[in-house]
Amino acid sequence: MSLVLDTAAQDLLFREARTANTFTDEPVTDEQVQAIYDLVKYGPTAFNATPLRVTLVRSAEARQRLVDLMSEGNKAKTATAPLVAILSADNEFHEEIPKLLPSYPQAAGFFTERPVREGFAGMNAALQAAYFIVGVRAAGLAAGPMTGADLEGVRKEFLDDDHTPLMIVNIGKPGEGAWYDRSPRLSFDEVVTTV
Repeated sequence: MSLVLDTAAQDLLFREARTANTFTDEPVTDEQVQAIYDLVKYGPTAFNATPLRVTLVRSAEARQRLVDLMSEGNKAKTATAPLVAILSADNEFHEEIPKLLPSYPQAAGFFTERPVREGFAGMNAALQAAYFIVGVRAAGLAAGPMTGADLEGVRKEFLDDDHTPLMIVNIGKPGEGAWYDRSPRLSFDEVVTTV
């Protein structure tokens, strides 16, 4: 059985897409970021909680502060990417549930304890981060997601105690030598079990 999505779109979003390590200097516009968000906001999360928050790092001063917190192998590409996004989980997401889930606003009451909120926010924001990466690809851009950073430093420098940084994503048009060779994947039978 074939997929409904045409082969070119499958390639763009998955088969040919890889983590970019270099970028051209072509800017990523606010309009492109808005279009990405307007697409990926429809990805499902539990209780429609949508805890992902995106911090765009555009100024030279902010970029340098972020580069200083990146692991050595991630500094140069973060310094030169046209746009960098910090993806984080909002641990106070439950305050938005009455607006986001009007059919069941009392669901906010499930999240009165901070550890419960943090676990829920982290899992659902990570799911949204995956949508975000696919959305970047759908916009014809390349994404370079990274966790190699002092994430606690990132939280202190760019966020607050109510937000947990998940990853840093470099965004732009791929530059020369952007791709490493494709790494192997597990086979269907190694991943899927029927019970």
